[in-house]
Amino acid sequence: MPDRVCPGDKGPISDAICRVRQLRNFHKCPECESRDKAIQGKIQRVEDDPRHRIFKAYDIRGIVPDELDEKLAELIGAAVGRFLNAQRLVVSRDMRTSSEALARSLIRGILASGSNVLDVGMLSTDANYFAIAHYREGGGVQVTASHNPPQYNGFKISREQAIALSYDGGLANIERIALGPALRPAERRGAVEGRDIMEDWKRHVLAFARRMEPLSVVIDAANGMAGKMLPAILAELPIHVTDLYFKLDGTFPNHEANPLKAENLRDLQKTVLEKGADLGVAFDGDADRVVFVDEEGQPVAGDLLTALLAGHLLQAHQKSSVVYDLRSSRVVQEEIRKYGGTPARERVGHSFMKAAMRQRNAVLGGELSGHFYWRENFYADSGVITMINLLNILSRERRPMSELLKPLKRYSKIEETNFEVEDKAAKIAALAAAFKDGRSDTLDGLSVDYDDWWFNVRPSNTEPLLRLNLEAKTPTLMEEKRAAVSKIIEG
Repeated sequence: MPDRVCPGDKGPISDAICRVRQLRNFHKCPECESRDKAIQGKIQRVEDDPRHRIFKAYDIRGIVPDELDEKLAELIGAAVGRFLNAQRLVVSRDMRTSSEALARSLIRGILASGSNVLDVGMLSTDANYFAIAHYREGGGVQVTASHNPPQYNGFKISREQAIALSYDGGLANIERIALGPALRPAERRGAVEGRDIMEDWKRHVLAFARRMEPLSVVIDAANGMAGKMLPAILAELPIHVTDLYFKLDGTFPNHEANPLKAENLRDLQKTVLEKGADLGVAFDGDADRVVFVDEEGQPVAGDLLTALLAGHLLQAHQKSSVVYDLRSSRVVQEEIRKYGGTPARERVGHSFMKAAMRQRNAVLGGELSGHFYWRENFYADSGVITMINLLNILSRERRPMSELLKPLKRYSKIEETNFEVEDKAAKIAALAAAFKDGRSDTLDGLSVDYDDWWFNVRPSNTEPLLRLNLEAKTPTLMEEKRAAVSKIIEG
């Protein structure tokens, strides 16, 4: 057989190599007119590779070393370099015990692809986003498993301007390259430059601070990256801080670095009450996510915080859009409209939120998960910038956090509830039929809206689960509708 040309390769390849690539589902095969029809039924699907499980909807994440090791990290690095095809990529890492070794291997792979690396060291994820956008690099990778337990690690990958990659928006391509046939090293190997970006990042973050009162604040860094990033910021603010678990420790000896779990807020709540503090702040492991506790020790729901932030921001940015995830309370869109903004309802997930913000030039985005996105932060999320903006509001209003939130608590809403379901599509279809008299859409799962209540049910990307969110005008109606929807899901 004559030699063949593979799209993207400079020279010809043999028929044997072409067949192997097709069987391994090489990322260029679907667009190649020379692919063999006889081979298509024998293709080794990437979904059949056990390594496929670490490629998630919004990042790459797995148990080290069982699911993710240094060899795979190097393959992923080479795939990232090949896919993004950037002159230089930013690489940073969190404090997990496996992060340094994984970062070294990742960098080795990127360099082999021909891309250069700007190694900015141990930083939070929001600082990684800052470095990509501020220095106008071609993309970047943060080595982190965010809020997951210590045995996990992974990669958050962004394009230029800190545009996040989702599975459908690039991670699937990176997966096919990484798990496919071995890549030929680039003719010119990339080079590494190290840089300390802390001063530039600190200057950027402090630009969000306004005239701030000497508030009392308790901050729980959960032994995560907030413990490194915050001291330089806090030294420039007039607030009085009680710090919890600022010592970096990737084993998380005090509690998991997941502030959405109630048990992980207990120490913060207790300390807020003991100190008579104005606010409690809890960060996740890589510090891009934040959860707050009011002066009474009560957690602040993410959607109510979005409503509060939007009301204040829109006074200075009139007629701007605000993006919120579709699980949010109806109060969010009401507050946005009240202050002259345009509410933009969006799918759950940071890649969708950021894309919607860019499309609409939105001033703010907010998710229930504690991710808050800022136009002046390159449309990216940042825990510390969110904290500073909330402190600005508390300073300006000179009222307790609970008092600011009270008028926003005008609906009754359930906590997101998971149901184990084998046939998720069938259950969603059954719900659509049962509630066909409501206003419905399928932006993310199924949402059904009535005048006095609504619900959304979404399928998990990785598990046999349906996730239910539901809100009503009264507690009684909420319980009644929760029972009705749950009966169909469980039936």
